[in-house]
Amino acid sequence: MPPRRANGEGSIYRRRNGSWAAIASLPDGRRKHVYGRTKEDVRRKLSEILHALEHGTFADARGQTLGDFLDQWLTQVAQPRVRPWTYHGYEVHVRCHIKPAIGRIPLDKLTPQNVQFLLNTKLQGGLKPKTVRYIRGTLRTALNEAVRWGLVARNVASLVDGPRVERFEIRPFTPDEARTLLKAVKGDRLEALYSVALTMGLRQGEALGLCWEDVDLDLGYVRISKQLQRIDGTPKLVAPKTERSRRTLAMPPMIATTLREHFVRQQQERVSAGASPAAPSAFVFSTVAGLPLDGTAVTKEFHRVLDRAGLPQRRFHDLRHSCATLLLVQGVSPRVVMDLLGHSQIGLTMNTYSHVIPDLRRDAAERMQAALTERER
Repeated sequence: MPPRRANGEGSIYRRRNGSWAAIASLPDGRRKHVYGRTKEDVRRKLSEILHALEHGTFADARGQTLGDFLDQWLTQVAQPRVRPWTYHGYEVHVRCHIKPAIGRIPLDKLTPQNVQFLLNTKLQGGLKPKTVRYIRGTLRTALNEAVRWGLVARNVASLVDGPRVERFEIRPFTPDEARTLLKAVKGDRLEALYSVALTMGLRQGEALGLCWEDVDLDLGYVRISKQLQRIDGTPKLVAPKTERSRRTLAMPPMIATTLREHFVRQQQERVSAGASPAAPSAFVFSTVAGLPLDGTAVTKEFHRVLDRAGLPQRRFHDLRHSCATLLLVQGVSPRVVMDLLGHSQIGLTMNTYSHVIPDLRRDAAERMQAALTERER
């Protein structure tokens, strides 16, 4: 039992080992113990607790470790709220990276130095800077919840900068290269897929998740309402990346023609494979059996197409970048391009396609010159 405290000293006492301790009574009847090497250390800590209690900013993790809290956050917060693929990423980051490195640290003892140790360890272990930034993002998101729950007073992950990530150079197709690609895929069973991605700027998951019910060939519209993702090895249709990713797009007339031809070819494939003509595939782009395509296999086939066409290798995602670039250099409003791509902010569109800005500025200057210069008679 601690000795009787003096007036104005608070519940501060000296322990048998020579260190000092203090006890603060919490509103729920529990007691908070703090320790220090000197009496002044303990007095300062006790004063901070009493001040926080008075102003309603006191945080108490109640003995939880970071790992315990993250497990609770995953099941009670993340899983019910986020998309399956996002939850899968959070779960892998927690299980494989955060908990093994710093999961045993008490939640209220976690410091920015601990977070920096985590990031440095992962970088030294060979993870890419972008992956390490994602791990930090998961921890920061979880600790935001800990702050809201009153378990900690601050989010220490927000006080640590993630590793620098080199910006990936966008390599869009030039107009000539785009025409060469379309000629090269003419008659290919995935011709329509490449054409849709190039001319309408769909993400690969959005294109592979298209169902015929989303396509109106008569009116020339495509509705983006879901995307295909592979979760734990199983393809699943999930919600789009963001709310703005839900969009309805007008297709170029050439795409409507291509999709009609694709539908006929798909039906013929199904019949040849023994499927009933009355049971067409729900997916616009599918295997012969009507199942959704695998994104990795599609990308590999795309690389083979580029080789056959004599074009430099690019990512499948560069078809989307090519769509945006071709539209911008033709003078289409960045706002329209933003809506077509399903970006959440105009700044994202302009930052992503900053390589086009010089051409747009030159075009703007020429248009201003034309507008203010009298035509010679």
